[in-house]
Amino acid sequence: MTKLSPENGIPLKHSGVRWLWLAALVFIIDIASKLSVMNSMEYGWPNRIELLPFFNLLYVHNYGAAFSFLSDAGGWQRWLFTAIALGVCGMLTYWMRKLPATHKLANVSYALIIGGALGNLFDRLYHGFVVDFLDFYVGNYHWPAFNIADMAICIGAGLIILEGFLSDRKKQTVKH
Repeated sequence: MTKLSPENGIPLKHSGVRWLWLAALVFIIDIASKLSVMNSMEYGWPNRIELLPFFNLLYVHNYGAAFSFLSDAGGWQRWLFTAIALGVCGMLTYWMRKLPATHKLANVSYALIIGGALGNLFDRLYHGFVVDFLDFYVGNYHWPAFNIADMAICIGAGLIILEGFLSDRKKQTVKH
């Protein structure tokens, strides 16, 4: 007997959850890169490794969210961001169960976000902070340091926006 995805009759093996391998891959790459940085670099700005005229490796801790939002809030933010990550991962996994695996763009988007969210969630729960190490800059202006998980989340969000535009275009084409 084939398990069906809830409400839509898609066999589970043909649903978007087949794309969760990508979330696992993002998680593994993110955690491996952070462990490598933690084991091979000294903490902080004086210990940065200058690789290109616009890019450094820089080991820092982020106690907040994107751009260190709420990083000095006293610790409660750790649990807020944990709850948000778990909620988002649960919601996206639910949506993946409802989508056929053939909806590649949406499933890839969701998987990237899930993998990134779980990578940063692991950091928050295990270390109490998120490890960031990618430092891009122009002149003296530095973009806030980030990591592989952050990149996956941003790419996934961008793909969701792209998918929205593409599906709107399909709907307009069908109407005409």
